Amino acid sequence: WQWLRNDEVSQNFSLTEIVSKKSVFEVITSYISLGFQHILPRGTDHILFILGLFLLSAHLRPLLWQVTMFTIAHTITLGLAMNHIVQLPATIVEPLIALSIAYVGVENIFVKHLHRSRLFLVFGFGLLHGLGFASVLSDFGMPKGDFAEALISFNVGVELGQLAVISIAFLMLRFWFRDQQKYRRFIVVPGSVFISIIGGYWFLDRLELF
Repeated sequence: WQWLRNDEVSQNFSLTEIVSKKSVFEVITSYISLGFQHILPRGTDHILFILGLFLLSAHLRPLLWQVTMFTIAHTITLGLAMNHIVQLPATIVEPLIALSIAYVGVENIFVKHLHRSRLFLVFGFGLLHGLGFASVLSDFGMPKGDFAEALISFNVGVELGQLAVISIAFLMLRFWFRDQQKYRRFIVVPGSVFISIIGGYWFLDRLELF
């Protein structure tokens, strides 16, 4: 079997030869690619969440701590979900993911400095986002013989995607870092308002109220 996407030509299928098992290298590269693509360019909601983390503190060390906590958390729930230990319907998970995005945006508006308590908050949101990642892997499928390799590779791809988002944001906004007051007034607050509005809209939309 292979994953088929819109407007992409599939690989050839042999009707005479026995289908060979993918090598570990092929499994690793394919799932790293899948994880990265789930962030860039397809993961708009996850991109906004990461940007929300970035806006409050553009300093590298606290930002990496937040991203690391987020990654550890979604790795835990992703593994549990793929082993059918923890499962929640998408009708619950997706609105809550949107709500987490809106919350981060609102918090950025009223909180001027990063507190350690946010690490626990990000960890909790990461547990939630991991359940969202699980739906992607469920559709794509997991190789039974290389389950651990595929799961770790997917998370590596997600982490690379998150770091790419942060790197792009840093390069685009580093000019404003020189003046923290202007950075907050013209970047942090407007950007956070935009994130909170989009997150709030997604929350209501995913509740199917419209």
